[in-house]
Amino acid sequence: MDTPVPPTAAAPGPRRRDRHGRGMRGPVAPPQVPLAASRAEVFADLVQDSVERLERRWPQLADIDFMVLEVPRLDGSGEGWSDEAVPLGGTIPAHEGHPARVVVYRRPVEIRTKGRDERAALVHEVVVEQVAELLGLTPETVDPRYGED
Repeated sequence: MDTPVPPTAAAPGPRRRDRHGRGMRGPVAPPQVPLAASRAEVFADLVQDSVERLERRWPQLADIDFMVLEVPRLDGSGEGWSDEAVPLGGTIPAHEGHPARVVVYRRPVEIRTKGRDERAALVHEVVVEQVAELLGLTPETVDPRYGED
């Protein structure tokens, strides 16, 4: 007499189908695209885009370090505080073998803008103003489109 043969168990390993009979899904995004860029990374990219725009006209900007900090730092002496608005950027002149630096403060810029386009415009404005200060020029000289909307 024939005895019924029990079904064989699935081989261990990755499942090829889910319980609804659908196949495995592909990747959400291509490998070269980050799935989720942080706000800090997106902001740093905006600063880099602005610097690259200016470097075409001012090649000497390659000698300047551009940095992004969360918020302005306060010196321990308390001299940094005033009744003025929180700064959006700053400069550090070259000294003791260190290159000059332009700093853009991420949080104050983000708070003052609503969308990516507005943020990109403000970042560029801040970078232009700080570069102008370092070079001893007017912002309009650094970028002729400065101040245009």
